[in-house]
Amino acid sequence: MKLVIVESPTKATTISKFLGSDYKVESSYGHIRDLPKSKLGVDLEKDFEPQYIIPTKSKKRVTFLKKESQKADKIILATDEDREGEAIAWHLTQALGLENEELRIKNSEPIKVERIVFHEITKPAIEEALKTPRSIDLNMVNAQQGRRVLDRLVGYKLSPFLWAKIMKRLSAGRVQSVALRLIVEREDEIRNFKPDEYWTIETLLQPKNKKTQFLANLSEINDKPIPKLGIKTKDEAEKIAKDLEKCDLKILTIEKKEIFKNPPTPFTTSSLQQASANRLGYSAKQTMRLAQGLYEKGLITYMRTDSLNLSKDSVLATKNWIEKNFGEKYASQAPRFFKTKSKTAQEAHEAIRPTRPDLTGQDFKSESKQETKLYDLIWRRFIASQLPQAIFDSTKIEIEAKNKNSYKLQTNGSMLRFDGFLKVWQTKFEEKSLPELSENEKLDLVEVKPDQHFTEPPARYNEASLIKILEKYGIGRPSTYAPTISVIQDRNYVIKNESRQFVPTEIGEAVNKLLVAHFPEIVDISFTAKMEEELDEIAEGKIEWKKVIREFYEPFIKNLEAKINIVEKVELTEEKIDKACDLCGKPMIVKYGRFGKFLACSGFPECKNTKSYSDSIDLGPCPKCKEGKVVMRRTKKRRMFYGCSIWPKCDFISWKKPGTETEGQKIEE
Repeated sequence: MKLVIVESPTKATTISKFLGSDYKVESSYGHIRDLPKSKLGVDLEKDFEPQYIIPTKSKKRVTFLKKESQKADKIILATDEDREGEAIAWHLTQALGLENEELRIKNSEPIKVERIVFHEITKPAIEEALKTPRSIDLNMVNAQQGRRVLDRLVGYKLSPFLWAKIMKRLSAGRVQSVALRLIVEREDEIRNFKPDEYWTIETLLQPKNKKTQFLANLSEINDKPIPKLGIKTKDEAEKIAKDLEKCDLKILTIEKKEIFKNPPTPFTTSSLQQASANRLGYSAKQTMRLAQGLYEKGLITYMRTDSLNLSKDSVLATKNWIEKNFGEKYASQAPRFFKTKSKTAQEAHEAIRPTRPDLTGQDFKSESKQETKLYDLIWRRFIASQLPQAIFDSTKIEIEAKNKNSYKLQTNGSMLRFDGFLKVWQTKFEEKSLPELSENEKLDLVEVKPDQHFTEPPARYNEASLIKILEKYGIGRPSTYAPTISVIQDRNYVIKNESRQFVPTEIGEAVNKLLVAHFPEIVDISFTAKMEEELDEIAEGKIEWKKVIREFYEPFIKNLEAKINIVEKVELTEEKIDKACDLCGKPMIVKYGRFGKFLACSGFPECKNTKSYSDSIDLGPCPKCKEGKVVMRRTKKRRMFYGCSIWPKCDFISWKKPGTETEGQKIEE
């Protein structure tokens, strides 16, 4: 009997379908060894040696797998192909006594231990993997160990410092602290932003002796292009408008050309999370959970990747499907391959794609509507990557207006001629038709419209834009984006506003301020990116993992020990409210807890009454029942919404404040 061990029961079930009766597939149910929760678990006296244990929840499974391994002629470790999966395979050898990659039992023949990897869980992929087994890649294992130990040292040593200087139950981490800093600094930009006024001038024009009209914008004055903030005041704009009214206008140039819009690349982990957030409203954590399920069912390739590589078989099969279903014209540019821009991506890995191009998003039906939608998104993106460019007919018209001054007006038109990849992957574009015109044709000015504008502050980060900036700076890797975003919300360092954008809490700002002031390397973008590069170098076998830990830890712990006695405790501003305790009558005060503000009786500890902070905010009567009042609530994922104070008697809920657009919409988290 050959024993195949994977991480999850779903994956085990899928693989079992492709193997014969001489194979048995079992699951480890994830990690079976880890650092202990009750202590540091890293031996500082023995060069950062990890002190792994088998958690209580895994002991029964380990015992079972040991018994099964003793019955086997061969053990095949088929965990995922990334560092985490490689580490799980290695931990299995340690926990099951397979560390020498062979197991001798009662003088019998040694049992061979093999490691196999694959990008998709399909019959051909599994059969090919079984033909080409390899050993465990200890460099990848060490890179995972390095990350785990680094994160444990930072969290275990720095978190108590935050407890002492701010409040209990806070945490610090390498990647999460940088993500928090980005959000806080963006909030500071917004607070400090001062809008600048500027004006644009739009004209409504009509060719002489014709009824058609079209719009054109002022682009040049006396042969000088107008920059965005070029017209600064109303007086200046009105002066130009009056001058335009006296001008003679004619068509100066008409430029027509084809515009080609390229199809998108197939998904990587980062781009999948961004598109899923923007198009489906899914969090990164939710996206990865759904993608994991699709992968384990054999429906998509492995979902943790930063490679754009595609297998030759997959793109040829897709070309055939496109030609059969859309026609030869749509298959003309397939097969198409893409070059991975990320210098850390492993070309042996693949982009995220469906394992069967013929299983369309419409044909795939899951019990989960969310899973169905995510599969459809992945399928459409992959098919789009193999479809032709979209072609637009573009027209650019320049109009001359002359009086005392010389002006140029400009208008652009664009019409879709061939949809290409847009057939399955819709993007935002606006078609704008223009009337048939000719050069030197005279025009009448129907209306001049000066418009006032103000520059706007940068937008707050949402899940998609935060992942994009983390990827841009090399902070974290595909496997870390989702847990990083989850933890800064779980710790109440940030919350999501009505627009699903991240807003730092008072606690989050206090933590960031302290870290920036006293532990700048922990929140430094360049430093954190360098650590990621060194972890990559460990995975490539270029440097030794304990050396990286040592070079980080020694100055870190020296700084921490120096700061313990000199950094003063942060006093969060106490907010006063006009509300009495309904138990003892004493004034209520605002306190800060792990989950943000709450109300507590000033008579504590004699009176231990507490209430939700939302109870102190008067948002008016409930628009649905008129009996209760509107209060702020939070979902399990800490996102704010509005509800009725007498719920469940009244079921009013909304993402928006009552009276604003889209109030009362259904909330799903």
